[in-house]
Amino acid sequence: MIDHHGGAPAPAPRTTPPGSVVALVDATSPTERDLIGTWLADGGLTTEFGAEAPVTQLDLDAGAIADRLVGRRDDPLVVPVRVLWLPPERDGVRRMTFADIALMTNPRKPNRFAQRRLVRRSPDRHVVLTGQPALLSELRQNNPEASAMLAAGSAEPFARAIVRAAVFALERAERTVIGDRYKVPRLVTEEILDSPEFLRTLELVADRIGADPQEVYRRAERALNELVASQSRLVSDLFTQAMRPVHASTWKVETEESGLDALRKLNRRYPLVFLPSHRSYVDAFVLGDVLARSDFPPNHVIGGANLSFWPMGPIARRTGTIFIRRSFGDDEVYKAVVEEYFAYLLVKRFNLEWYFEGGRTRTGKLRPPRYGLLNYLAAAVRGNRVEDVMLVPVSITYERLNELGAIATEQVGGKKKPEGLAWLARYVRSQQHSAGHVYVRFGAPMSARERLAANGDPLRTPLVSIPLHRTDTARVEAVPTATDDATAELERKAVQRLAFEIAVGINAVTPVTVNALATLALLGVHERALTLGEVRTLLAPVLGYIDKRGLPSGELAALRDEQSLAVVLEQLSLAKVVTVYRGGLEPVYSIESGAHLEAAFYRNSAVHWFINRAILELSIIAAAELPERDELSAGWDEAYRLRDLLKFDFFFPDRAEFAAQLTAEMLLVDPEWHNHTRRDTFGNDVVEKLSASGFMMAHRVLRSFVDAQLVVAERLAAHDPAAELDRKQFLEECVAVGKQMLLQQRLHSPESVSTELFTSALKLADNYDLVAPCDPESAEQCAESIRRRNEFAEELRTLGARISRAAALDPSNRLEQRR
Repeated sequence: MIDHHGGAPAPAPRTTPPGSVVALVDATSPTERDLIGTWLADGGLTTEFGAEAPVTQLDLDAGAIADRLVGRRDDPLVVPVRVLWLPPERDGVRRMTFADIALMTNPRKPNRFAQRRLVRRSPDRHVVLTGQPALLSELRQNNPEASAMLAAGSAEPFARAIVRAAVFALERAERTVIGDRYKVPRLVTEEILDSPEFLRTLELVADRIGADPQEVYRRAERALNELVASQSRLVSDLFTQAMRPVHASTWKVETEESGLDALRKLNRRYPLVFLPSHRSYVDAFVLGDVLARSDFPPNHVIGGANLSFWPMGPIARRTGTIFIRRSFGDDEVYKAVVEEYFAYLLVKRFNLEWYFEGGRTRTGKLRPPRYGLLNYLAAAVRGNRVEDVMLVPVSITYERLNELGAIATEQVGGKKKPEGLAWLARYVRSQQHSAGHVYVRFGAPMSARERLAANGDPLRTPLVSIPLHRTDTARVEAVPTATDDATAELERKAVQRLAFEIAVGINAVTPVTVNALATLALLGVHERALTLGEVRTLLAPVLGYIDKRGLPSGELAALRDEQSLAVVLEQLSLAKVVTVYRGGLEPVYSIESGAHLEAAFYRNSAVHWFINRAILELSIIAAAELPERDELSAGWDEAYRLRDLLKFDFFFPDRAEFAAQLTAEMLLVDPEWHNHTRRDTFGNDVVEKLSASGFMMAHRVLRSFVDAQLVVAERLAAHDPAAELDRKQFLEECVAVGKQMLLQQRLHSPESVSTELFTSALKLADNYDLVAPCDPESAEQCAESIRRRNEFAEELRTLGARISRAAALDPSNRLEQRR
């Protein structure tokens, strides 16, 4: 059955009128039965299916269908029928409010007394709805395994399949009236557990783990009941109504409608998977509201079980949130259930959403991706469970964020407060302050099948699609993923490259905000306050650079005149990120004491746009320090070394594209670069041009990351090379020693003392084979380990000195020296 409704496009007309019609009546009360009966008696089906066709009414119930329909020898046309109740129209939209709840009835599911009253007083509040019909023979054809069981004497499986098909057709028909934003799944657990393919999977799992098949089935049923999001239109309406005012008073949401129009067209054929950046707990509310206003069906949002506390957990599940365990361990049954449920949602073309960084960023920039859920998606595509999936990178960027204090505390070793009722109360209270704009940007959608193949995944060619009436999707034969080690490695790398491309897609549409630039300016001057004019002078060449590159941006015009710039800084002062001293001749601005991590959070949301400029500066300085070498070659060597040193903090393209990007940066500094004849002595000449450009970025962009790497490198050098490293304890040590180094002014800013930055630095050291213990029986091996650790620390000290030279070349710091 494929749905339709009177106002929706009708299917192609049948060339032969049916001999008889069976109306499967989905009624919950005598009033609904009367309405449907009257509608049928008045010829509701006659005009569509022919006046000669007698109509038999049958309850939409598996038992009744098994007794009176599945065994029929003729070929009736089966039509599902239901009464759809509508809320009153409010501001041009039919939706529910808390006022409806006060009347003790759900306007989408009114009680029997309310139904009678509505029929008398508000006849526009109900519609008799039909789903697209199917001949009984077509239903048998579309459910071959259930039909085979019918031939063997068991009618129940085929009857349940007809019920599911009818419910799906009616649900789709409803959406032609109420809109796609109310697309919700029904009978999910039942359909998955009735799937012969999934039952065979459970049998294989039972055999593999040596468990009783019935026990494995029961465990799978419990896991499904734990996972499946039971969406409710009532709860969705009320939850949106409750949360929208909280966030509407905090942010002005800005999005691009053109991107949504293109996505809506794609969604008619493919499921969409939205993969947003994750900076706040509010991300899902903001994105959900943007999509709901544009009549997208609700996303199934995949989240961690830490947010499933009462009352948020039960409410969130009824608005589409799927709570997945943080760790599956060796639970093969749970893994099989998650993979099947994931594939089911994609096959049914339900849209998904998850935050593939694994959690909120603590630094403001995009975190390295997690691959778990992408692996399930790739498995569905490889197995031809779904024709394709469109991956949508989404950037959600806040001008200000009211929860930054807690994030900063966690950065310096503070414990994260567990989510619960007290946390929820604090969260709602924190949203009472205006925080400017939030920018929601959608990156170019990616075909999962195309990108996996391009990244080396040995995908199988999908089979030809066969339309199914019962699902309106393609029937495809499951092709198992190869299990040999070589193929598994190709698949693993393809998923990692795909995740990298998604991250690049998010960064590509992340705008530069006013607060990102304001904090970038103030963090770049060491322990010094700036006047309003100095801030404006410092930002002017950076704004010109942004214009030249055509970078996406927020309301940056506010930074071009002193009055608007003063408002930006005052707002940061109210957020306790910037401090203002007014006791002198004019106000001066600096980063609030103890707020460097919060300021860095804003700066880092845009820092990826300036990373190549910073690398170029350091490469040129390194080349100028090595005049005995070919300076151009030395500069490129340094650029590639920096790219490798920062690979766990930023997303870099391959060497060829990176070289092209760096050349483009060079041309912005020196447009005549390609016309130079002497490339062996370019260093000092270009250093002058860098300084003349009006700004330097290396100390503003890279210093905190390099300083954090230095802390990790020095602590590694101080550790016994033969001892196994306790990573948690080591990171705590880095925080403690980092604070001491900061007091000794060996580090330049508190933002360097960050567990997030130390974690990335430790990954880098591990990648350089500096973490694994040496063989205590081999003095030579341990001596080599000590040498390499000390060499790594010295390399970072040299890099730090070059960053200090870049800082000294910055016009704002040269001004300080002149004074």
